[in-house]
Amino acid sequence: MDAIISVDEAQTILLYNNAAEKIFGWPAEQAIGQRLEMLIPERFQPAHAVHVKRFAETGVTSRRMSGATVVYGRRSTGEEFPVDASISQVDTPEGKLFTVILRDVSARVHAEQQQSRLAARLSGLIDSAMDGIITLDQKQDIILYNRAAEKIFGWPSAEVMGRSLDVLLPQRYRQGHFEHIRRFATLGVTSRRMGDGTVIYGLRRSGEEFPMEASISQLDVPEGKLFTVILRDVSERVRAQQDLAAFATEASAIREQEKSRVARELHDELAQSLTALKMDTIWVRENLGADGPATDRKLGEMLSMLDASVAATRRIAADLRPLVLDDLGLMPAIEWLVQNFMQRTGMVCELEADEELELHEPYATAVFRIVQESLVNVAKHSRASRVRVALELAGPEMLLSVRDDGVGFSLAGGRKPNSLGLAGLRERAQLLKGTISVHSEPGRGTTIEARIPVSDAGAGS
Repeated sequence: MDAIISVDEAQTILLYNNAAEKIFGWPAEQAIGQRLEMLIPERFQPAHAVHVKRFAETGVTSRRMSGATVVYGRRSTGEEFPVDASISQVDTPEGKLFTVILRDVSARVHAEQQQSRLAARLSGLIDSAMDGIITLDQKQDIILYNRAAEKIFGWPSAEVMGRSLDVLLPQRYRQGHFEHIRRFATLGVTSRRMGDGTVIYGLRRSGEEFPMEASISQLDVPEGKLFTVILRDVSERVRAQQDLAAFATEASAIREQEKSRVARELHDELAQSLTALKMDTIWVRENLGADGPATDRKLGEMLSMLDASVAATRRIAADLRPLVLDDLGLMPAIEWLVQNFMQRTGMVCELEADEELELHEPYATAVFRIVQESLVNVAKHSRASRVRVALELAGPEMLLSVRDDGVGFSLAGGRKPNSLGLAGLRERAQLLKGTISVHSEPGRGTTIEARIPVSDAGAGS
């Protein structure tokens, strides 16, 4: 089945079998007596001559059948093709005789190239995945570790390949993980599925622990079982859930406090004032015929009390919802808010906005409350001297910013206990599919920016 070709020291073909005819396409009568170069691509001819000369002198060759070395032949059509070859020599009275046994390995080389391309494609797909992908052998040593895993854990692939998975797990979770893998290998049952809400914890190179979602699968191979874990860093999601849960709890408590405050103020101020007015009214009724100056004095006191009651009622109503927002619209309400802020805090507050800017509900209330809560935060925490509020309608988005020149803070410091902080602002924006971003550094002030998409019905003029 293999081609056999014999040549003399001058590289002239002396023997050329049927298999050689099939492989090279040259009939024996046209090949015998010709130089071997006719069967070798031109670019390989010099190297071939050097190899045969060295083999004749030393008897050493790198060419063995089924070895790793592939050489190339040339068919009668000019087509080049890969061959597996081995060479031997024998001394004869006429000189050395070289015999080459050849096998066309085009199919094998093509399959290897296909496999190499598939492996490269698979490697590219794995490395382009957004989720971390880690494969372990039966000893739970890492044998595959993609680029996403490098970003998530902070370990480069070269430093974790071959190491135990322990390096990526907090100490207190390692035993439980190994028990889970052992049970999964035996029963094929796992409680870990991506997206089912189960959160486990990983360990970054820095020593930081972080929450992640993971799913696991196994594959039987001749060397044993392989376990592949696909994982996703869910730190932001868990943090957002924690903030929302805290916000919901605190918001509920604040609503109750607000109800209590309103009830107390209505009772202590409005109800008592109205009760006193009732008593005075009774007094007036019973003393209409009495001394005129005393009656006038009592009526004056009643009018003052009425004025105070009206003022208290208006103040309470304004705290709950400023009527100017309903009566005059967004920009007058924002201007009232800024003026009220300057009167209460003494800070200079600049307002930059188109006076004709108007939004319909629920956008107007959301923008008003975001400005209001941002200014409350400035008053409480910033120790600023100057504040700038800017509103702009840019295409389909409402852009809002509140910037102060105060003490600022570190964004890495997290939210203070018992403070709604930025969670309340984010919640208001998210209800309208908007976003809140915060920029701050210690000593360099704070900027809160909101982007709220408004529908065609949301903006007016």
